[in-house]
Amino acid sequence: MFIVDAHLDLSMNALEWNRDLQLPVADINRQEHGLTDKPDRAKAVVSLPELRKGNIGLVVATQIGRYVAPGNNLPGWHSPQQAWAQTQGQLAWYKAMEDAGQMIQITNLQALEAHLTLWANNIDKAEKPVGYILSLEGADSIVDVSYLQIAYDNGLRALGPAHYGPGRYANGTDATGKMGVAGLALLKEMERLNIILDVTHLCDDAFWQALDNFNGAIWASHNNCRALVNHNRQYSDEMIKALVDRGAVIGAALDAWMMVPNWVRGQSTPRQMNCNLEVMIDHIDHICQIAGDALHVGMGTDLDGAFGREQCPYDLETIADLQNVPQLLKKRGYTGTDVENMMHGNWLRFLRNTWK
Repeated sequence: MFIVDAHLDLSMNALEWNRDLQLPVADINRQEHGLTDKPDRAKAVVSLPELRKGNIGLVVATQIGRYVAPGNNLPGWHSPQQAWAQTQGQLAWYKAMEDAGQMIQITNLQALEAHLTLWANNIDKAEKPVGYILSLEGADSIVDVSYLQIAYDNGLRALGPAHYGPGRYANGTDATGKMGVAGLALLKEMERLNIILDVTHLCDDAFWQALDNFNGAIWASHNNCRALVNHNRQYSDEMIKALVDRGAVIGAALDAWMMVPNWVRGQSTPRQMNCNLEVMIDHIDHICQIAGDALHVGMGTDLDGAFGREQCPYDLETIADLQNVPQLLKKRGYTGTDVENMMHGNWLRFLRNTWK
């Protein structure tokens, strides 16, 4: 089945983890054998060949560059200009992948339909470029709102104003507080440019404020349910209902600490915590029960998002194993149409409506 994954940090892996994503995952992990600078070394699950193997032909691929103010202990850059430069290096990597025939940027309806036609034909998947929609995770690198036009001209089509902690435009995970003047101006410019608002990572205060002040298209690229794992990173039932009412689609994430309660980073293991793909279906099913249908959830895995096999479902060797999800959904009683919608149809409908 054709799959759309709405959140992958590909350029971050290429530049900060120094992974050549043109290689099979096994080769990447072999190169990293013995490295200890990051906890997920030699535990990668994502590469371009694995995306093709899994028939994951369209992804939302990120740029990310956080600014950290003095006193902020999170990793990041010490000026917005440095953060911008980091995202431009990431953009250059995507362009290099396009030049190599590995990827193709999707920015409008015509390009989307042409790409879907390509992936529907019988050409060997190894010959097909992976389509990517460019998204910015956290807006700190937007030096000022005028830079958003530059980003749009370079292909940016979705943006999450915050990541972790306090941000320049909005507060994110583990922070509180509403957006100020700059954040509201960012939303206004996003609306003018028809950039999708990704509400993932917005703290509760900013989430509700954004919904009140943004009239454009909204999605949540990678989020799970607070009712199942009680943390501010997740969405409450009330927030999920509000997103459904706005026509949003929510991507199910495969980061173990977001899937099962009481995960202890660096100590818990997926098998010990019984964290498998069935747990993702629990979160998907919870969203579907709130929505009353299967039209508001999709894949947004966040795989290799600064974690690897040590912190993802134990029955997933590589991202290609997303092909096992349709059968799990059918086992829960979802129809063939429901499954197609959750694996790709909901994201495609959303994009067609947004870009028409």
